[in-house]
Amino acid sequence: MRKVKGRGSIFLQLLLTFFVFFSFVDSGNAGVTSTFIRSEWPSVDIPLDDKVFAVPEGHNAPQQVHITQGDYDGKAVIISWVTADEPGSSQVRYGTSEKNYGFSADGTVTNYTFYNYKSGYIHQCLVDGLAYNTKYYYKIGNGDSARKFWFQTPPEIHPDAPYKFGIIGDLGQTYNSLSTVEHYMQSGGEAVLFVGDLSYADRYQYHDVGVRWDTWGRFIERSAASQAWIWAAGNHEIDYMPYMGEVTPFKSYLHRYPTPYAASKSSNPLWYAIRRASAHIIILSSYSPFVKYTPQWRWLQEEFKRVDREKTPWLIVLMHAPIYSSNEAHFMEGESMRAVFEYWFVKHKVDVVFAGHVHAYERSYRISNIHYNVSGGDRYPVPDKSAPVYITAGDGGNQEGLAGRFRDPQPDYSAFREASYGHSTLEIKNRTHALYHWNRNDDGKRVPTDSFILHNQFWANNRRRRKLNKRHLHSAIANVPLSERLRRCA
Repeated sequence: MRKVKGRGSIFLQLLLTFFVFFSFVDSGNAGVTSTFIRSEWPSVDIPLDDKVFAVPEGHNAPQQVHITQGDYDGKAVIISWVTADEPGSSQVRYGTSEKNYGFSADGTVTNYTFYNYKSGYIHQCLVDGLAYNTKYYYKIGNGDSARKFWFQTPPEIHPDAPYKFGIIGDLGQTYNSLSTVEHYMQSGGEAVLFVGDLSYADRYQYHDVGVRWDTWGRFIERSAASQAWIWAAGNHEIDYMPYMGEVTPFKSYLHRYPTPYAASKSSNPLWYAIRRASAHIIILSSYSPFVKYTPQWRWLQEEFKRVDREKTPWLIVLMHAPIYSSNEAHFMEGESMRAVFEYWFVKHKVDVVFAGHVHAYERSYRISNIHYNVSGGDRYPVPDKSAPVYITAGDGGNQEGLAGRFRDPQPDYSAFREASYGHSTLEIKNRTHALYHWNRNDDGKRVPTDSFILHNQFWANNRRRRKLNKRHLHSAIANVPLSERLRRCA
């Protein structure tokens, strides 16, 4: 901790230490409704001929390249891409040197039709047996049309493994969307937790639906080809369009964006779990059956049993529809999932739940509403230190625009809310503390707007935990400016 000069330095250091350890986000402070509402660019999609959608040069060159985690523990990736003219090769050549691709893996190729649109050839290749914390270079395609990329594997599973996640939702393909992606790429994030609603191609009709899935794949390649994007599906992935004869839900999404669902014993790619560094991440599907005894319900019940907080102390849940939101848009749409799963979130001390769907930003205090029943109990959410922090991050920038109408007065459970575009980061420092930031897109700049220190639920409340040492404290607050620490102590 930086020294504080002056007569009261010892007192201030003790005061800062006390608040870093004991000031939780559910401390009962009054919530903040920001008056800042801004969209720098109109909520319209970028034109098809813009350079952000450019097709790579060369015959049958791989495009729409993206990767995701390919196993349960972060030692594999699934690399996906599209070739437009012919199937070509589905092989990935890779290695730890940019000049030596000493290994190879063979993938699969498929395509699909949507109304009168026929997709390109979609390649998916599992590259496994990778070393932790290693930079890999990979090459796809043939001859002069081959393309080269790289990615970094996460550190080994360990309770104190540091890692920085980005959180993005409801992205779309507008200039506001581009601002969000470019700002995220400056954040130092190592992987993206994506909370659903990818391309918004379903806002188009007929052949254009498939075209806009293609443009979005090229749009996110700038980031997704070099780091894992962990996918949750939203309502705009359903693509249910009976007037076009398309009645298979999630058809385009499931063909294009694979997930490692089988590695977590899931029966469906829409819900699954992974472990990455010091985090156990559970991805749920808001638009699949989830009530008692359904496959998703049974799977989640078993997945919580597999969580080992001694190895992965950070327990994170992703979903699309928020179960706590005070915005008029989509108000209480997540209530049915809350009624089914909130008790489990509290019982298992989930640290944070990220959602999207509402095109604004909102963060809650630690609250729960698990004691209410039709004959009694608490009628409203109450402070609960065993509950998660709920964060709505549906502010990526899509063409539907911002959700600017919040309910008045601001509910007691709501800590901060603002109708602006942006992205979030969660920087895990160790087993006890993480730094969270929400960054607003303001006049083309990334502006840190909401931040707090997230205390780990398991280690903060476990009486058998080892005594926290100075290393834990220093690493948790080293990047927090002294002025900000003093403000929190005020």
